[in-house]
Amino acid sequence: MKLSDKGATTLILREGNRRKAYKDTKGIWTIGVGDTDMNNDGVLDVKPNTTITDEQSLANFKEDVKWAEDAVNTLVTVPLTVNQFDALVSFVFNVGAPAFKRSTMLKLLNTGDYEGAAKQFDRWVIPIEITSRRMSEKAQFLS
Repeated sequence: MKLSDKGATTLILREGNRRKAYKDTKGIWTIGVGDTDMNNDGVLDVKPNTTITDEQSLANFKEDVKWAEDAVNTLVTVPLTVNQFDALVSFVFNVGAPAFKRSTMLKLLNTGDYEGAAKQFDRWVIPIEITSRRMSEKAQFLS
């Protein structure tokens, strides 16, 4: 599956889309839609004065989100609706594939316990500022 247009729009709203570099909550220079590696070569290349256009940001996002789509497609072994897939891609884009791979959410989901998996969004709310994002992802997953 691929992230739907609606899912992409929602994820971008959750992440934010900034044309000027900023430090994220971990102190890492970031730009666009959560982009720290503009060339996708494994090098954190965003610097304090880096700027990009909206077009560059969206093009980078389309490339950047592929790893999260791949993680969900590879790790989830049960059928997903479009909304479930989009919510999980948003979640994985934020927490990373290794964390998702080890998660109780994935274990429950792969047993077919969709409701139990949805409840796991409630556990991923640190830092507290992420709570509204998690509740939004949970609502999307359940819709």
